[in-house]
Amino acid sequence: MQTKISFSTYAIIGTMLFGMFFGAGNLIFPIQLGQLSGTNFWPALIGFLVTAIGLPFMGILAIGLSGSNGLRDLASRVHPLFGVIFSLALYLTIGPFFAIPRTATVPFVVGFEPYIQPEQTTMFLAGFSLVFFLIVYYFSLNPAKIMDYIGKYLTPAFLIFLFILIITSILLPMGSFQQPSGAYINDAFMTGFKEGYNTMDALASLAFGIVVINAIKRQGITDKKDIAKATWKSGIFAMALMMLIYGLITYMGASSIGAIGTFENGGLIFAAVAQHYFGSFGVILLAIIIVLACLKTSIGLITSCSEFFHEVFPKIGYKSFVFILCTVSFIIANFGLTNIIQFAVPVLMFLYPLAIVLILLALCSSVFKISQSVYALAMFFTFFVSLIDGYVALVNNLPAAQLRVFEAIAEFYKSVLPFYDIGLGWILPAVVGSLLGLLWSKVRGTSNESV
Repeated sequence: MQTKISFSTYAIIGTMLFGMFFGAGNLIFPIQLGQLSGTNFWPALIGFLVTAIGLPFMGILAIGLSGSNGLRDLASRVHPLFGVIFSLALYLTIGPFFAIPRTATVPFVVGFEPYIQPEQTTMFLAGFSLVFFLIVYYFSLNPAKIMDYIGKYLTPAFLIFLFILIITSILLPMGSFQQPSGAYINDAFMTGFKEGYNTMDALASLAFGIVVINAIKRQGITDKKDIAKATWKSGIFAMALMMLIYGLITYMGASSIGAIGTFENGGLIFAAVAQHYFGSFGVILLAIIIVLACLKTSIGLITSCSEFFHEVFPKIGYKSFVFILCTVSFIIANFGLTNIIQFAVPVLMFLYPLAIVLILLALCSSVFKISQSVYALAMFFTFFVSLIDGYVALVNNLPAAQLRVFEAIAEFYKSVLPFYDIGLGWILPAVVGSLLGLLWSKVRGTSNESV
């Protein structure tokens, strides 16, 4: 069996990983961050990179270095039932309920909707999303070829079109950086830090990790240490490429205000930049960039989710799940981007702290041999904070969902938990839970029981 991987294979696997992560959301968030941060470009970008690059890379490492056979196996370190429930919730979130439908609605909204009569939007969205998911369905039927589809073909094509726009903006700059606005004036780093959550990549990393591991195994690598080594090397390649593109896109946004003005979202900024440089051809260029970005991400998500659901429900075939997920995603996509985002935010606010704590525990477990009690108590304490985070986000979108008892709990957390105002109130409970779990394992004499 092969025991070494060439650099070209690392590059292909890394490019595949980049392609699965980098969707339309990864384009529109940094360009808007650039416009808003202005002269505070660097602290805002660094904060964004911590969560948009650092957390997904840690998620990939958590799967690779822990020796887990995917998210369910890793989450079962808390408890087998938790492993099933948490995995189902995460895969449904990054899958057919929110992320996959968004891969169809974002390119439609950004690349096509501005040029369609409002009364025809519903009909054209249905047609576009149908064709989109038929293509995704075709390419997702054979998961063994996903590295070829995404790593060798779709991602390079996407990068070519994207770099045409980026290089043009560097050679022909639109203007100088403007003064920062909003929260970026006094708190650029933490604002960028929170903006990185919007990419959803930390959640996706827990699902994509097993796809990378399977791609490595297909190269003949079977030893756990060699798989872990190949995982972090491929991950570094992917994250370095993402970091470069994030920086360039953020620069493009920061330098654009003088030429195109400000807009309410990154999609409109991208459209204006493309039209500024290339006129009507820019519209076509942007549509190609957005469609390719979302197409490759959708294929990666459908493949990951179908493999997971087939593992949980083995009586239903992988190809059947591909069809089911594409069909459900098509239906939900036609509810529109606004509705998808509105209902996704509360779920993300609930799941994100749990996912981050699980990633951190997995990375630490190989060093400190953490027992199950540490996992269980850390996640237990985190759960009660993330539940209220999700509730607050839900009430912001649906005030009718307000409950007096939850309002009282939210006020209590706000008064006692450090960093709660910036969405990091889960840190102290997670640390306390970990320490109590470690103490419990010592008392019970199970400190040597690694999980």
